[in-house]
Amino acid sequence: METAEDYAEAVSDILHRCGECRVRDLAAHMGVSHVTVTRIVARLKQEGLVETTPYRPIRLTARGERLAAQTRQRHQTVLAFLLALGVPEEEAQRDTEGIEHHVGAATLQRMAAFVEARRKGDG
Repeated sequence: METAEDYAEAVSDILHRCGECRVRDLAAHMGVSHVTVTRIVARLKQEGLVETTPYRPIRLTARGERLAAQTRQRHQTVLAFLLALGVPEEEAQRDTEGIEHHVGAATLQRMAAFVEARRKGDG
């Protein structure tokens, strides 16, 4: 599921930034080969996360959009938490990539509450 989350989020990011997402865009974004992206997109299509036809842009399904939004929110929460703890930004960005896929719902909820309480206290 980690790969599906990363790719759904990447497709969403590219769509928002460029208006469309093609295999070459996704390969460049993820730093992988065209063949790798083609294989993963086929799997995402089977899982109902993307719609694609040959020579046409990749589109997220409603389910894919939800997964991308949830993944993005989890990423933002973990990153904000690490930054609130004083972790340097570059390290926090790197660590977030590993943590975000493995953090449980209760932990994520507490991270968000911590960040929010700290934000209110700093205001």
